[in-house]
This record gives sequence, C-alpha cells and structure tokens, in this order.
Amino acid sequence: MNYDFHYSISRRGLLAAVAGAAVSASLRPARASAVDQRQIKVAPGQAPLNGVDGQSTAVWTYNGIVPGPALRLRQGEPVRITIENGLDEDTTVHWHGIRLPNAMDGVPGLTQSPIKPETSFIYEFTPPDAGTFWYHPHADSLVQLGRGLAGPLIVEEAEPVAVDRDLLWLLQDWRLAADGQIAGGFGSAMDASMSGRVGNLITINGTAPGDQNVRAGERVRLRLANASLARMMALRFEGHRPVVVAVDGQPCDPHEPEDGRLVLAPAMRIDIVLDLQGDPGSSHAVIDDFYDGLAYTLTNLAYDKAAPLRAHPLDAPVGLPRNPLPAPDLANAVHQEIMLQGGMMGGGKLKGVGGMMGMGMPGMNGGAAWAINGMSMTGDGHAGMAPQFTLERSATCHLTIRNETAWWHPMHIHGFSMLVLSRNGAAVPHRQWQDTVLLAPKDTIECAFVADNPGDWMLHCHVADHQMAGLMTVLRVK
Repeated sequence: MNYDFHYSISRRGLLAAVAGAAVSASLRPARASAVDQRQIKVAPGQAPLNGVDGQSTAVWTYNGIVPGPALRLRQGEPVRITIENGLDEDTTVHWHGIRLPNAMDGVPGLTQSPIKPETSFIYEFTPPDAGTFWYHPHADSLVQLGRGLAGPLIVEEAEPVAVDRDLLWLLQDWRLAADGQIAGGFGSAMDASMSGRVGNLITINGTAPGDQNVRAGERVRLRLANASLARMMALRFEGHRPVVVAVDGQPCDPHEPEDGRLVLAPAMRIDIVLDLQGDPGSSHAVIDDFYDGLAYTLTNLAYDKAAPLRAHPLDAPVGLPRNPLPAPDLANAVHQEIMLQGGMMGGGKLKGVGGMMGMGMPGMNGGAAWAINGMSMTGDGHAGMAPQFTLERSATCHLTIRNETAWWHPMHIHGFSMLVLSRNGAAVPHRQWQDTVLLAPKDTIECAFVADNPGDWMLHCHVADHQMAGLMTVLRVK
C-alpha cells in the first residue's frame, strides 16, 4: 500500500504555508463542519506480505487491508469512528498518542468493556494535536498486533506544510514460517523474558519494500512509524541529511539526528524532512543497523532520470507549528519514580520467579517476567488495577524512570505527552515531547507532564511480550 500524499506548491501556497506556521492556532478562525464519520471492520484477511506473486499470508485486518486505512483527521475537529468486530475474539482500538477522553482510550476493563465478536463500539474524540499517530488493538495485544492489526492516523496541521510530497512508512515486523504464514508460538517464555518476538520479515506499508521512487530537487516530509511487536530500528539515509521535525507526533526543534541514525522503537514515530539532492538516476540505501552485526538494507531511494525539480533546496522553514501542550511547572512538580525490573539477566526482583538456574524461566506458562516497582501487571488491562501513584488534576508530574534490566524498553504513557528532560543526567536537547520513551539497559530518564486529563491511564512497555508478561502499571489523575 502506498501512502503518498502529493502536494503542488505554488508561490501563493508556499507563502501561505510559511505564514501559517508562524500564526498561533488560537488566532485561526474555526472551520464549521459536521462530525467526521468513519467506519472500520476488524476481520481476518489475506495480504501479499513477501511481495511474491500469487503468495499471500493469512492476517487480521482493518477494512480488509494491512496496514489499516490511513485515517487523516483535522486538528480540533471531532471524529466518530465505529469499530465493528468480525473476529472470533474480543478486541478494542487504542488511538496511540492522541490526548483524548479516558473512556475513548481503548483499554479493555480499565477504560471500556471489550468489543465482543459481532458487536461494535463507537469512539468519539477531538484530536487536539496535529501530527503522526497510529491505531492498534489493546486486547490480546501480542497476537492481534502480531497478526497485522495496525493502522496510521494523521492529524493534519491547520495550515499546509511547505513540502512537495507527504509520505508515510508504517514499518511492521513479521515472524513467518517456511510456508509464508505467520508462525505460532506467541508468548513464548524466551520472547517474554528477553527481547520479545522479533520477526524475519520487515514490511513498509504492508509489503516487502522495493525501491522508493524519488525525484532530484524535491522536498519530502517522511513520517516514520514503527508498528512492530518488538523490533528496534536505527535508520541511516545514505547520502542524505534528514532533519527531524517531530517525535511521536509532537513538533520539536528541527535538528539532524545524532550520528545520522533515526532510532525507532516499537510505537515510536519520527517525522523528517528530506531535501533530495542526489543525482538523477542514482540510488541510495536506507540501512537499519540497530542490532550489532545484523545491519541490512531496508530499502533504496531510487532517483528517476528526470531533471531536478529545482536547482537548490526549497527556501522555506522546516519547523512545524507547536501543539497546545500545557507547559510543566517544574518548580512545583510532584516527583514520582518507577523502576523497571526483571527479565533474563535482570537480577531477579520478582518473587517466585527464578532465572535459568532457578525455579524456571521468567514468563513461563504465561507468568510474570517483569515488574514495575516490584509489581507485575500481566495482560492488557483489567478492572481494579491499583494505580502506581495518583496525581491531582492540573499538577505537574516530574517522572523518573529507571531501567534496572538488561534489555531495551520503549515505555508508553496513555493520555499524555511527556517533555523529556534528561537521560542519565545529561539534558535532552531540541525540546522533545514523547508518548513513548526508549530506555537502554540501565538508563535513567527524567520527564515531565501536566496531569490535565482525568482517569486511570496505562503506562507500559510497548514491546508486546514485555507488557503481557508484567511490564505495565497504571497512574490515576483525579
């Protein structure tokens, strides 16, 4: 599936885009419109994941396709999305990264009753932030995500951004058996207690990636979203200098990534601007080298032979207008701390769970392999989950996350975006707000957010095996 949203930039349109980026959203007149109505059916289907003619893989789909349909919404305008469940098991939909009412967050038991087979549920919300988001189930997460249930969600800026094309790569990682079908073994103890279910096929927008066709001289906004169960990625664009303009849907100070690597853990999104200055007819690899010794070429930027669209890079700012996030009051913040514990080689900390030489492997038989502050919450969420901590509404929370394990963890908070303050004592630059923060082994990260959204909210690792095996907790805003 090709998510390529073309733009034609006239002089008037370019000036409007540049001017619009400098105008506060509060000064823009409201656009009268009816509620945006969408309908999505969840059901089994087939997808040509490996790109081989005539071969297809049995998957689970949104509206019959993998990934699901790209939902393009308008910032500040209400939407009503009806989800019909055509599976033989319960499901829900979590609108990942959207700051929405608690009842619309899609966590079974905690925020809503699950959507039973052959029934439907209506989600209604008004997205306050423009940016790149996505949607996925939060019931039987490991299996449903692993069988393909994921889709992109884009909230458009009120004013157009000055680019020639707006592209989206939704990246998924699949574990296929020799016959090309999805392998069994979901939730194995080895996956649960180590790096999670890393697959053997990576797709871009649902198919094994071929060359990505580009034209010299064009400016592209590329939205990268990692919808994998567990695979971390670190992308290098050979011969190019990508500029990061947003992380997890939230605009940041435009900057080139450290060492040229765009690190994307499961659930993370990064928006970049690429000025395509290669020679017509040339080809440039996009390489994923996250795992030591296992680098591979994800795809290639293949330039057509046409003359450059323009002789010099587009003369327009690349920064995006900021979203209306409340600023943390750090001087009067409430301090909270959580510690990530467990896993293989993680030093224990889980009562009744041994290591390879102990009572058994962590995560065996669906048991806990991980804990947060000594407490393991397994599964997808359920009624009665005691909050790790409670915040008064509108209080600023200064949250410290310590990773005491030997593994990487992308920690995702529901209902909020967090301003990342420091990593291992060093200030994090570029004013980055994130809903999914990646911690390397033994990392300590400090972040802050304003608790302006009441309800019980999940905070969990987005490596699905880790979440299901206990690396999950709840915070309450009252």
